[in-house]
Amino acid sequence: MKSILHKKEDHTCFLCMILKEDESKKPVLHEHHVFYGTSNRKNSEKYGLKVYLCPPHHNMSHDSAHFNKDYDEILKTVAQKTFEKDHTREEFISIFGKNYLPEGME
Repeated sequence: MKSILHKKEDHTCFLCMILKEDESKKPVLHEHHVFYGTSNRKNSEKYGLKVYLCPPHHNMSHDSAHFNKDYDEILKTVAQKTFEKDHTREEFISIFGKNYLPEGME
């Protein structure tokens, strides 16, 4: 399924945009499933919860979604909020196993 978070055709890195307000086109992007692991990766694909990241923000540095817990949490928060535009929190928790939104965030 296409991403409901980010358009691949834009050739932008999702984290560059969020962290640096950098909307420049990137020559290489990696598809990143926000929720990974065997079943969660499949569910990320099924519900379009994936983004496109430049290699350093994906997995080619310590400053990446796979190695920086803060960046991973940012992506999970954005993904859950977007998912909940069309689904309930209970559905999200049932599918992905837990609530990733900070307390009080709706």
